[in-house]
Amino acid sequence: MTLTADEHAWRTTDERDRRGTAREPRRSWASAQPFERRVTPVNSDGGLLAESWRAVGAHYVRFMCALDAIVAAGVAYALLARSADGPRAVLASLLGALLFVALVGAFRGYDRDRVGDGPTEFQAVLRAGAGVAATLVALSWLLDLPVPRETVLLGVPLTVGVVAVVRHAGRRRVHRWRFAGQAMMRTVVIGDVATARRVAADLHAAPHHGYEVIGVCVSDLDSAPAADVPVLGATADVVQVVVDHAADVVVVGAGHLRGEALRRLSWALGRAGAHLVVVPDLVEVAGPRLAVRATAGLSLLEVEVGAPRRRTVAKTVLDVTLALLAGLVALPVVLVAAAVVRLTSPGPAFFHQTRVGIDGRHFTMWKLRTMYVDADARLGELRSRNEGAGVLFKMRHDPRVTPVGRWLRRYSLDELPQLWNVVCGDMSMVGPRPPLEHEVQAYQDQVHRRLHVKPGLTGLWQVSGRSDLDWDESVRLDLRYVDNWSVAMDLMILWKTARAVLRSSGAY
Repeated sequence: MTLTADEHAWRTTDERDRRGTAREPRRSWASAQPFERRVTPVNSDGGLLAESWRAVGAHYVRFMCALDAIVAAGVAYALLARSADGPRAVLASLLGALLFVALVGAFRGYDRDRVGDGPTEFQAVLRAGAGVAATLVALSWLLDLPVPRETVLLGVPLTVGVVAVVRHAGRRRVHRWRFAGQAMMRTVVIGDVATARRVAADLHAAPHHGYEVIGVCVSDLDSAPAADVPVLGATADVVQVVVDHAADVVVVGAGHLRGEALRRLSWALGRAGAHLVVVPDLVEVAGPRLAVRATAGLSLLEVEVGAPRRRTVAKTVLDVTLALLAGLVALPVVLVAAAVVRLTSPGPAFFHQTRVGIDGRHFTMWKLRTMYVDADARLGELRSRNEGAGVLFKMRHDPRVTPVGRWLRRYSLDELPQLWNVVCGDMSMVGPRPPLEHEVQAYQDQVHRRLHVKPGLTGLWQVSGRSDLDWDESVRLDLRYVDNWSVAMDLMILWKTARAVLRSSGAY
């Protein structure tokens, strides 16, 4: 049979993208039947899927939907029962709950593949609350309905808050399941041997995201070495592997398949009932920096290279507002702690030090004093006992720290005076750790990126181990924050900081 030029190019591309040997007979991913439907011990009714996310997720979503409706109806009825008779209050509460649940669903808050991980479900709850509030205001204005103000000003925020807390509790339960190996999405990784193993290791290290790598499909079976993750087949076998092993997700390593092959693979996986996830050739770039643009038949991935002004202004407003409110609440604690520091060891109550801020600007950072006044002079004799790495000096049992200072550090109370630095604009509530001048002088090129944003009172390093982190991990987390920060991320980090401080994890 003679091939046309287009058919030859198509076949050549297909053979290049699905290169290497295969265990199964080759089937076209674009055909009506890209796999053979056959029963295996895994995909049969008596298989191993009872605890997978495919089975558990549907029940979990229905349960959360019911809880959302109960919370919304309960809050609405509690507010309306005082201003309306019983049947009308019940009817209005049910309609309000129905509207809230419908909007959460419209904003993808009940997508089985999104709940339990990522910000989508919380964003859906916030947007649904805003939609309910807007609907109530519109009904009151257009139809002259007697909508009580407290329903909009109190009921909607209260509903959103309670639902968010319930969702958080549900998410923690899902994470406990996943750390126990349950409620996972059965995942197959495809790529060359090195890429597939690296992606599989990264997913295995973060089980709370829900990806259970059951095996890999590699480009060349002949060169596949023995590995911790079983090799289930070649790249060309992946659709049949998905069916035989009842996989939920296929993760394609960066650059492994070209555009047309990925397109046809998505068709085949759609028939097999699995999702397709592609690892892009980008490092630590996510969240608001990424956008997909459909242009000229292409899916263009646009990477934001600088934060827009509106996000920077929102961060500044959030910083100043929270710092002022927290400062007023913390002022009595700071005064009492300062008095205790002053009375229990010689020297001033407060410690100030020059640090390097955004774009290399120097500023004076304030803390409650936690060390003896001769701490700097004694640093030289302790260098050999340094437990840190990189440019940081750390000791778990530093003899320069006073007994009171050790207690203040345990609960991060010594950091409270830095709220003044936030109000003055030298620091942010969330950001990288403020470095010393000699630390900056020892930075390698990429580490200078940490100075692209204001240093923070807390940050990813604070909620990921605090002093337990080594230098390389601290830098990686700081650079991840600098590249992907958003107001939503700041709020999440502040929430997690409160939990880390209360547990005093990684503090010394």
